[in-house]
Amino acid sequence: MTHSPDNPVVWTEIPVRDIERGIAFYRAVFDFSLTLDESGPNPMAMFKSDTTGVSGHIYPGTPSEGGKGPTIHMIVPDTLEAAADRCWKAGGTVQGDPFPLPSGRFQYAIDPDGNSIGLYQPTAA
Repeated sequence: MTHSPDNPVVWTEIPVRDIERGIAFYRAVFDFSLTLDESGPNPMAMFKSDTTGVSGHIYPGTPSEGGKGPTIHMIVPDTLEAAADRCWKAGGTVQGDPFPLPSGRFQYAIDPDGNSIGLYQPTAA
């Protein structure tokens, strides 16, 4: 039986060693409105999304070292260059040059906990 859902990714989870530091990093780089939620079994901070996209959260956990885990690509609020600069200033590292795509461009980065992330700037509509 073949399973072909319209949206195969349901949500993402990014482990961070220090939840407050993780919130500060993702706020600084992506301008996300993250708030700590301690109502479930683990504290987490949600990435807000409309109902058409995939959402996710950061949570206290053990990251894969050196960007060896999955890469989550997230949209930046402005330009790739501005987001890369914020990433450096917030304690992350930017990896290599931007890659052009038909839909925009992206650049790899590593957050302060060693998680691989993608900074994505869509083409202006």
